[in-house]
Amino acid sequence: MTSLTRRSFLQTSAAVLASAGVAKQASLLQAQDLPHRLPRLRFGVNYVPRKGWWYCWLDWNQKAIIEDLEVIASLGMDHIRIQCLWSLMQPGSNYVSERMLEHMQALLDAADHAGLDVEVTVLNGWMSGLAFMPAWVQPTNPKSNMFMNPNVIEGEKLFFRKLAGAIGKHPRFLGFDLGNELGVLQATDNPVTQPEADAWANAIFDQCNAVAPGKFHVNGVDHRHWFGDVGFTRQNLATTGEATIVHSYSFFTGALSRFGYKGTGVSHLIEYQVELAYAYHTDLNRKVWVEETGASPEWTPESYLLDYADVIVRNAARTGKVWGITWWCSHDLDPAIKDFNKLEYTLGLIDQNNRPKPLGKKFAALADELRNSPASSTNRETALVIPDQGLAAHPPDWTYGDRYMKLLEQDKIPCIVLESQIHNEPYLRSRGIRELIHFSDVKL
Repeated sequence: MTSLTRRSFLQTSAAVLASAGVAKQASLLQAQDLPHRLPRLRFGVNYVPRKGWWYCWLDWNQKAIIEDLEVIASLGMDHIRIQCLWSLMQPGSNYVSERMLEHMQALLDAADHAGLDVEVTVLNGWMSGLAFMPAWVQPTNPKSNMFMNPNVIEGEKLFFRKLAGAIGKHPRFLGFDLGNELGVLQATDNPVTQPEADAWANAIFDQCNAVAPGKFHVNGVDHRHWFGDVGFTRQNLATTGEATIVHSYSFFTGALSRFGYKGTGVSHLIEYQVELAYAYHTDLNRKVWVEETGASPEWTPESYLLDYADVIVRNAARTGKVWGITWWCSHDLDPAIKDFNKLEYTLGLIDQNNRPKPLGKKFAALADELRNSPASSTNRETALVIPDQGLAAHPPDWTYGDRYMKLLEQDKIPCIVLESQIHNEPYLRSRGIRELIHFSDVKL
């Protein structure tokens, strides 16, 4: 354990700032009070149309969409995240459906009427346990790998360009999400090394910024990259796009089986993921977007669902590092549609009759409270030091997460710092860190 006193911080910082080449350190110091200044939190939902799920792109029902979005807005939400089904919208590498683009425009018009901003998830070849890869990206042909084949990548860029042409200037268009949990595709039919994954993300972000400049573009990954050294690197995820994304589920991360539904590792899971993501930031003004989180009665007893939502949202908000929290999902999945896993049908905040469920009312109340009177962020003077790399190639790896939760159980409220930063006194000072604890020193 290394204790860093206020005097040592000031002395070392003065020496560093007096030396040459301090521009980067000075920019970090500009964010000195950031963790304690909480901007207005944003609250939203991952929209799932109650009629027809996302197959509604084919059988469009504007009236139902308008009704859905009005109810979402009535809960006090300010944004939605929506899903393109890649195979429907771009059936050919050089063919994007004009009809689908018209439906996209109509959806954003309905969102404008409801007062909701819209994040559009584009390369959605996987969602809710089912694959939606277009035929021209052949899963049986390694040469058509979506992250490596130049012809496939050109087709992907075309899709972004066509979408931007249709909605890029719409007042409710928030930005593009590159794709839904692309790590799933990297782990199945589109294997890719970390350098290759990062190079692809950089290229697609360049395209997003070219066709829709100034928008809120992100890479909507799931937990696997944060719990393992696979696919996109954590460094890339934390420095590209407009915010760093975390998807947080007690079941899929392994927290539920590890800690129990009321355990520390479940109650503080989002908090841990946010702090982990922030540790990789090179810009301390950058925020983390909790783009997906949710609760299923299969994971959490009905009697505890409201308390669960309360504790995870408050613990996330108190980090002071969150841009917004977007629940999965808006509506229960239509039971007339088959083939999905059972748990997918009850994840909504709103039922099939467009009535808010108790969990929906709870999330709405939290949004109203924390948006208008955000709680003060917790001063995290203790930092858990972790290696920049070194997690397993088969996530979820809880090597660091277990230690983080143990510190919480010891009444510490830690942040996380990378080993590469432990001698960077201005950086540590800017984050208010006074104590460093190496992860290997935390006894489980």
